[in-house]
Amino acid sequence: MTDPQEPADGRRGRKRVTHYGTGRVALLDAAVRVVARVGLRGLTYRAVAEEAGVTHGLVVHHFGSRDALIEEAVDHAVRASLGVSALEGGTGRAPDFAAGLGEMVEAGPDLQAFQYELMLEARRRPELLPQLRALYEGYFETARSELSRILGRPADRGLSRLVFAALEGLVLHQLVFGEREVTEEALARLRDLLAGLAADGRGAEGTPAADTGTTSGTTTGDAAGS
Repeated sequence: MTDPQEPADGRRGRKRVTHYGTGRVALLDAAVRVVARVGLRGLTYRAVAEEAGVTHGLVVHHFGSRDALIEEAVDHAVRASLGVSALEGGTGRAPDFAAGLGEMVEAGPDLQAFQYELMLEARRRPELLPQLRALYEGYFETARSELSRILGRPADRGLSRLVFAALEGLVLHQLVFGEREVTEEALARLRDLLAGLAADGRGAEGTPAADTGTTSGTTTGDAAGS
């Protein structure tokens, strides 16, 4: 597939080529930024070259075709996304669940936006689904594993998907509206709910609930009076 031609008057205002020999990873990072800004359909050789500050020919040299550029950009974003997941390295404690979510969005908004663009484009291009599914299966499994640690029992698929959907919605809203403080408030409520589920589960299994002081005092008093 050839790179779409741009109008002659669109050449004005382009970035000057400032360096050559930029590595493949740097070009893929530039591709992610382009997609985050204009969508996958705007991912062209020229757009990536301008973003990276290199020649059009260098991008062609590295990727050969626009389809190859898209495929490699998706693969690059998938690997980068899995590496910065806010669910990785959890403590297994409800108060710490998804502790880095808001910071992750602020630190890498382009990477997060790329994923949403990929989801929308995959509806039109089914060939993108395998990579997208691989990315999300990794997310789903990480969420399920961390929830299981918090609850002290296996988390079912419905609960893990529900919780992940809440996290994904918070990421999208922070990307669009900013308001990291709202993300943190919502996460605090989610953590409270998870702590409640964990406590309910322990009670249902016959494990003594946390000592509140009142129950303990009553029991002690009854025993003393008997």
